[in-house]
Amino acid sequence: MKRITLTLLCFYVSITAIAQSSVGNFESIEEQRDDVVEITTENAKIQVQFCTPEIVRFRTSWNGNFEENEHLMVSRYDWPETDFQVQENDETLVFTTEALKVQIQKTPLAIDVYNNDGELLNSESSSTQDLGAFNNNKKVGARKQLSSDEHFFGFGERMDFLDRRGKKVSLDVGRGLGKPHIIGAYNVLEANYAPVPFFMSTKGYGIFFHNSYETHWDMGLSDADSYSFEAEGGELDYYFIYGPKFPKILDGYTSITGKSPLLPKYALGLHVGTYSGGTWGHEEKTSEHYPVALVRKFRELEIPIDILHLDSTWRIFGENGGSGATTFEWRETFDNTEQMFDSIYDMNINMMGLHVRPRFDNGNKLRLLDEAREEGHVYPEDDNPGEFVNFFDQESVDWWWEKGAMNVVEEGAMFFKTDEGSAFGRKANESNKVGPKGEEIKSLHNLFPIAYSKAAFTKFQEHNNMRGMNHTREGYAGIQRYPFIWAGDWPSEWQYFEPVIKAGLNIGMSGVGYWSHNMGGFEHVADPELYIRWVQFGMFSPIAHLFGMEHPNYKEPWNYGEEAQKIFKQYDELRYNLIPYLYSNSYEMHKTGMPLMRALVLEYQNDPNVYEITDQYLFGNDLMICPVTTKEAKTRTVYLPEGNWINYWTGEKFEGKQYLNVLTPIEQMPIFVKAGAIIPTQEVVNYVGEKEIDGITLDVYPEGESSFKLYDDDGESLDYQNGEFSITEIKVNDNENQVVLEIETPDGEFEVAPRSYKVRVHSETKFSGIQINDKSFSENDDVINYEDDVLVVSPEQKSSESIEVILNKK
Repeated sequence: MKRITLTLLCFYVSITAIAQSSVGNFESIEEQRDDVVEITTENAKIQVQFCTPEIVRFRTSWNGNFEENEHLMVSRYDWPETDFQVQENDETLVFTTEALKVQIQKTPLAIDVYNNDGELLNSESSSTQDLGAFNNNKKVGARKQLSSDEHFFGFGERMDFLDRRGKKVSLDVGRGLGKPHIIGAYNVLEANYAPVPFFMSTKGYGIFFHNSYETHWDMGLSDADSYSFEAEGGELDYYFIYGPKFPKILDGYTSITGKSPLLPKYALGLHVGTYSGGTWGHEEKTSEHYPVALVRKFRELEIPIDILHLDSTWRIFGENGGSGATTFEWRETFDNTEQMFDSIYDMNINMMGLHVRPRFDNGNKLRLLDEAREEGHVYPEDDNPGEFVNFFDQESVDWWWEKGAMNVVEEGAMFFKTDEGSAFGRKANESNKVGPKGEEIKSLHNLFPIAYSKAAFTKFQEHNNMRGMNHTREGYAGIQRYPFIWAGDWPSEWQYFEPVIKAGLNIGMSGVGYWSHNMGGFEHVADPELYIRWVQFGMFSPIAHLFGMEHPNYKEPWNYGEEAQKIFKQYDELRYNLIPYLYSNSYEMHKTGMPLMRALVLEYQNDPNVYEITDQYLFGNDLMICPVTTKEAKTRTVYLPEGNWINYWTGEKFEGKQYLNVLTPIEQMPIFVKAGAIIPTQEVVNYVGEKEIDGITLDVYPEGESSFKLYDDDGESLDYQNGEFSITEIKVNDNENQVVLEIETPDGEFEVAPRSYKVRVHSETKFSGIQINDKSFSENDDVINYEDDVLVVSPEQKSSESIEVILNKK
């Protein structure tokens, strides 16, 4: 058995260090090399690294040694050279970049950070408080001043609160453990499937605590004038990231932990999961016929769908781990699985995947657990040779892939749903098993889900010779590099609906943009009204994912009544309309870290009204989504942030900075469009790739100057990473006399086929004349018409050339 030790994660504090509670006074600058300055204090060594003018890394060691770089949480250590100046006097040591001033008080040592305007952002200096770095009984952490107007956002996929000022939280991958589940697994206060030790402050900075142990954060609960963060072990290592705007902070954080890659374009279509006709307790009803019939019904009803996965009952539950382990052996009720894959792919499903868990088991034919133990590819446990695949070891990953995964990959599986990564070193979701234990495991527990997801993502990406995709429940800092996350299995009850939305908002502010949930909930037959409202939200989530456990409904839309089926199809088609908009915003996420689903505070951080809004969000740049989370609601209150907003359904325009009471008929989830928006859409298809999209509709909501960058590539390969993409910039200028629309020539290495454009102008203004590329038209010409009082301009030709449309105001 090869045990891979990650040096960062296995730091044992010496007996001498335990006695030290602080770093003490400054003594000297011991070394300065490139962008790193090493400082000696009475009790510790401190490294200050200037990664960029806005990002500073602070590391503290009480034993004089700094840990080696790890590559699961952090993907970048090779920062460009950053210029900074050093000034020293008897009382302070000051480092200055073009964006920040880091002032270190010498006695006692304390770190204060200012912006280049002299505004104090973050402070450890105090004559009345015990602030700064500390080491206490193996715990390492820091305590800092809390400003009176400071609020905190992030911390991963939390379901309890948005603004964490005045609250405590512990971050350790897993869920509640008590029984019954209603106070354990379904306790939203303890839901921690994808915690991220990172926050953003409304003071204009963020902190990423680079530590894999369980961490504890007290954001002003114990002391209203300070906040603290600490880890159960490891090194005090954190990055200070200056914005001051949240999007800039998020860009900085994802520059450290990695940007999300682009998923295949069809991953923006509908994902459906199935228990193949037999959930737990009904396994005998499973067969290869059920998934085929399921896809056929979607196609017959012309409900668009692109991706299918078979959940856990596809496989034999083995001798040792039962449902909590993976045999990679088909259940006996599946007779001809190769034909099943062929039939489903013949119906133009773009990807088909299978649910797995990270523990090997023995089946009827495959003895993978025995063989893996013999060859040393599982992680040893106290009382047995182990069951968990050692995903920290590349040879073990290769063995898992070749001996296990390839049994189903060769038949047609193109991705995995990697479930229960939290069970490594913690009680498993589906049994009382804990797995490996010990000090080393405490440092690896939060990293295991990343290594697990990475293995599946990268192996499939290589095998399929295309972009990877992995569907997973758990994660930690850096999980965005191996998308996507789903929120876990929450019951189909109204009480869980809004907390799931909250989870999406928090994970988006923690660097994870591709996120999903089980539309309609997971367990129990849903109230049809809840099913409809949850589906409406689900279709306006980053990944649209339908999956349920209840037998025999399984959240399939036709099992929830005619009205539910109709509304399901309506919103599914609306999502497929929006694919150009979603794909372009996905590219923005890939470049900047801005998620598809954005809490309002992410763009309006200076508006206290949005700090606790947990049931509204921006979907991309320009659409505000307002799910209805109250049973039998006829109206709901909506807050409009700064700016002007247009009701998507009625066309009414409203000024921002106000609350509205809006109607909520069952078929309408309130949606508002930001004034100035340019929304590119396409025709509805049954699946992405069904036909070449040779026409784009632009829904334009003119106000001032605005623009949209329409992104194009081949939708599937990794060539975009080498510059094989193009961007078509679309600009609108709404001035006193005219509305001018410019569609520029696509710019980039990817060749965009000629396409036509239709422009829908949503404006209360009346127009007297229209020019298209210097040619004048009147309202009687065929290129101009009205649809529901919306002016529609349709330039005749397909073109790759620039187009200018001028609307002269009356």
